[in-house]
Amino acid sequence: MGAAACDPTPFAEKINMQNYQALEEISIYLIDEEHTSLLAQQLAPLLITSGEQGEAGGRVHLKGELGAGKTHFVRALLRACGVEGRIKSPSYALLETYKVSNLYFYHLDFYRFSDPREWVDAGFRDLLQKQAVVLIEWPEQAGSLLPPPDLEISLDYAGAGRLARLTAYSNKGKSWLTSMVLPPQEFPPRDSPAAES
Repeated sequence: MGAAACDPTPFAEKINMQNYQALEEISIYLIDEEHTSLLAQQLAPLLITSGEQGEAGGRVHLKGELGAGKTHFVRALLRACGVEGRIKSPSYALLETYKVSNLYFYHLDFYRFSDPREWVDAGFRDLLQKQAVVLIEWPEQAGSLLPPPDLEISLDYAGAGRLARLTAYSNKGKSWLTSMVLPPQEFPPRDSPAAES
């Protein structure tokens, strides 16, 4: 995972998100990129199968500083869902689309948005109406205009690793969290540099 970089987004813009009711939250310490990939692989089958909460698909928002592992997580998730070939970052194109079987995957990156309305003007609102897996990096750049996700994943630097906080905002997201099998661990692990602070 890359080193922390300066984030040019003003803090006031980042906290402009509506306050949604969290239904469930779990935190896990990810030692390295491999553990980030393993977490993505745990979530992948839940997104592509129809469960108790209805159809396959759902919305996942990914938050965290530059280099925290958001794109790495999405790539690992898409691979685990069966996406083959090159998986590009949507940093410049804003949207990358994939299809596996009958399910569409939309990977969006709002980092470059300077106005929350830009995602609406770009026509992305229609993607949220479809049965698909919608993965959005930097959702805070859309402000309060973006509806709540099924699951929000926040990746924060924690020593050499990352602290992943997974928050469910829908019953579907809650069912994903309760279905995931995560290893028991101290939080943060005693031998982590984050434990010393």
